[in-house]
Amino acid sequence: MLPVVEAREAPVIRKPEWLKVRAPGGENFMRLKGLLRTLNLRTVCEEARCPNIGECFENLTATFMILGDICTRRCGFCAVTHGRPTGLDGQEPHRVADAVKVLGLEHAVITSVNRDDLPDGGAPIFAATIRAIRETSPGCTVEVLIPDFKGNWNALEAVLEAQPDILNHNIETVPRLYRVVRPGARYERSLELLERAKRFDTAMLTKSGLMLGLGEEQDELVSTMRDLVRIGCDILTLGQYLRPSTNHLPIVRFYHPDEFQELKAIGQALGFNHVEAGPLVRSSYHAGQQARAIGGGTPLLPKD
Repeated sequence: MLPVVEAREAPVIRKPEWLKVRAPGGENFMRLKGLLRTLNLRTVCEEARCPNIGECFENLTATFMILGDICTRRCGFCAVTHGRPTGLDGQEPHRVADAVKVLGLEHAVITSVNRDDLPDGGAPIFAATIRAIRETSPGCTVEVLIPDFKGNWNALEAVLEAQPDILNHNIETVPRLYRVVRPGARYERSLELLERAKRFDTAMLTKSGLMLGLGEEQDELVSTMRDLVRIGCDILTLGQYLRPSTNHLPIVRFYHPDEFQELKAIGQALGFNHVEAGPLVRSSYHAGQQARAIGGGTPLLPKD
C-alpha cells in the first residue's frame, strides 16, 4: 500500500482485459444524445466519462446531472469540471421531467455537481425535480445521488420531504484516504447524512458506493462497510476506480472480478439488502434493477 502523500506519484498500471468496453454508438445512443441536447440537459455519464455510457445510453438510461456543469470541489478522482459556477436554472426540473416522460423511464436517477457557493447547496432544485417527475410520470420511481450540502441538514430535509424512493450519497473511499481523494468532504459527515436520511423515513431506501483501487486495504473496506450497515444503509455499490486523466489520482491496483465477488459476499453477510459489485459498477449502474431486486422483483411504488 502506498502512503497517501505519494499517491499521485504511483506508476501507471496497464488496464486489464476485463475492463475493456465497446465504443459507444447505436440508434438509441444517438437518440438519447439528441434528446439531451434538445432539452439542454446534462448527464454525469458524459461529464464524468463513465465507461458504461455506451451500454446505458443504448438501453435509454442515463443519470441526469442538475445544477450546472461546474463543481465547486476538486476531488482527486472526478472528471467533472471544477471552478466557480454561475446562476441556477429554475426550469431545469421540468426539462428533466420531460425527458423522463419521453423516454418512458420506470426508474430515474438524478445527481448534481457540488454547489458550495449556495447556502442550501441547490437542494430546492433537487426537490423540484423529484416533484416534477412525480407529476408527469407518476409510475416512475426516483433515485437521487446527492452531495453532502456541507452538513446543512435543513437542505437535506428539503430533499427528503420531496420523497425520493432511493437516497444515494457515496462514501467513495475509506477514512484514511479522504484528505487526498475527497478534499472538502468529511467521512463522518457523509455517514451522518445517510443516518439522518434513514431516520427521516425508514421506508425510504438509502444507498452508498465505494471506489476500489486507490490504496485502501481490505480491512479498511470491511470497516467502512460495517459503518454503513450500522447506520442503516440498504444498498452498496463497489466498482473499480478508473483514472480520468494524468491530472487525477493514479490507480494503485486493479481488482479482479473474483475479488469483487468476494467483497460482495462480505457485504451481504454484513447485512446490506443488496450489493452491486464489479469492475465497471458505478453508483447508478443498473439502478433500476437494484430497486426491483430489493423490492422483491417488482418496481417500488412511488409514495403518495
